[in-house]
Amino acid sequence: MPIPYPPALYAGGEILDMISQSGPVAKTVLFILLAFSILSWAIIVSKWNLMRRARTQSGRFVRAFRKAQRLGDMQAVEEQFRPSPLVGVFHNGYEEARRQATTGGPPNIPALQRAMQIAASEEVTRFERSLPWLAITAAVTPFIGLFGTVWGIIDAFHGLGTAGAATLRAVAPGISEALITTAAGLATAIPAVIAYNLLGHSIREFAARSDDFAMEFLNTVESAQPAQRVGAHD
Repeated sequence: MPIPYPPALYAGGEILDMISQSGPVAKTVLFILLAFSILSWAIIVSKWNLMRRARTQSGRFVRAFRKAQRLGDMQAVEEQFRPSPLVGVFHNGYEEARRQATTGGPPNIPALQRAMQIAASEEVTRFERSLPWLAITAAVTPFIGLFGTVWGIIDAFHGLGTAGAATLRAVAPGISEALITTAAGLATAIPAVIAYNLLGHSIREFAARSDDFAMEFLNTVESAQPAQRVGAHD
């Protein structure tokens, strides 16, 4: 008596059998989709870990910044809070403020804003690196899978016409094999779409957080100036 297999294992075995019996075009399409899937998942995992570390370190950096007595204290330990995007914003702002301090005049707020805005843009660009591949995967892979399906259906009906047996039993295996490429295309595209939108939302949050931190940095610089002038006058 044959051993009954669970339905899931049986279905998986059926799919593997259909893939192994599919034609060269279908196998080529599936290989391309597999390459897209591996690339997109590598980007997803890498970016997800980067975002998680950046979120954690940004919270720690802001808490340390608010507790620091002087900006120089934060400059000495800023590298401990990488890969937070706030570190780059702080570094550019601090370097610009230190350069202005050598002139002895009041702080040039627009120049400080520009310096920190440049750093914020660079950090956003760093986060967005490789992200377009997820958009490409989400947009292209369903059509690649559909191409494999159309080609497989054409091949199935061509074989049906050659055999002359106009029955569902004759054409069903070829069509089911062809539909595997569409399923593979959707399975590749759906995670890429979800990840692209979630990661894009996180990047926009970091951009807004960088702008907020830049305002906080400017407040700190401006509030420090009267105290410094009073101290110098005394």
